[in-house]
Amino acid sequence: MASRPDTDNYLPLFLNDTPLMDVRAPVEFAKGSFPCAQNAPLMNDEERHRVGICYKEKGQDEAIRLGHHLVSGDIQAQRIEAWKRFIANHPEGYLFCFRGGLRSRLTQQWIKDAGIDYPLIKGGYKALRRFLIDSLNNLIEPGDFRILSGRTGTGKTRVLQQLPNPVDLEGLANHRGSSFGRQVTPQPSQIDFENRLAVAMLKAHHLTGGSIYLEDESRLVGRCALPDALKERMARAPLLILEQSLEERIRIIREDYVEGMCADYMNRDGEEAGWLNFRDYLLGALERISKRLGGERHSQLRGLMEQALQQQENRGDVYSHDAWIQPLLQNYYDPMYDYQLSQKQGQILIRGGADTVIAWASDDSSTQVM
Repeated sequence: MASRPDTDNYLPLFLNDTPLMDVRAPVEFAKGSFPCAQNAPLMNDEERHRVGICYKEKGQDEAIRLGHHLVSGDIQAQRIEAWKRFIANHPEGYLFCFRGGLRSRLTQQWIKDAGIDYPLIKGGYKALRRFLIDSLNNLIEPGDFRILSGRTGTGKTRVLQQLPNPVDLEGLANHRGSSFGRQVTPQPSQIDFENRLAVAMLKAHHLTGGSIYLEDESRLVGRCALPDALKERMARAPLLILEQSLEERIRIIREDYVEGMCADYMNRDGEEAGWLNFRDYLLGALERISKRLGGERHSQLRGLMEQALQQQENRGDVYSHDAWIQPLLQNYYDPMYDYQLSQKQGQILIRGGADTVIAWASDDSSTQVM
């Protein structure tokens, strides 16, 4: 097989979900990498730490010598086997380190000594990250965005995924956006979120084209912060207002935050621990907005929630949760949303139920293509 050249053509890597082998240390990978990257380090965290100290105290040559000493023999053989497994599974991929320098070139050489040519990314992580930051900034201001808005419980994310060119901010952040929005799996780091967002925007722009649909979000989606430029641009974008009856909204909240989350916790933790962790999640979410609710209202809602949890545990009755969902929607989330909507600058393009909004967006998309 002919060897492929090293590359600094970054856009196709992200548009094509090209597998990337990140040979940085695990601590670097954990701070942030890319959606299609896997960590297969040249040095573990402790080895990297020792080499870093040596570099500061004795210079590059001594640091390289120490690195070769630390990663040798069986350890070196194990690292090379991990790289060979990655390459066998992803022959179309590339490897990278932080700057495309010593670590990636050494990795590339050791792989070559094992009989395999495998290309690296010039400039490494730093160049890829800079490319994504610049690309996102360049897409935001001229971008043709449409914002899907609606009261809590209207099922915006469900509808968003049926629109012509969606970018799911909550999916990218692994959080539903409200105090109840935490998922059973952790959120990405801020850098990982920004990288995921940039890649999603590039795909929406280059692969699909047309208006990009985003769900109306505050600056923070859980602990992931939207870029200021995107948040400001979203505030000026035209709106699609999703409307649902109160009964339908209660049903959606119950499905997502009670039935769905309970099942997710039990699948992750087993029945007994899963139930306790689900209970803690629900009560903790209410606790996080206790100051804004006020002491008396929080106390009433907590009492209703505890009764509903008791009914669910004893009889499997999830409908008793409606007793706290309804007043929380009507007395807390709805007034907050109505105020926020009054502050929006964007023109309202359509109001209606899910079918109405989806049909409008589909017609608008086909008009853009013509």
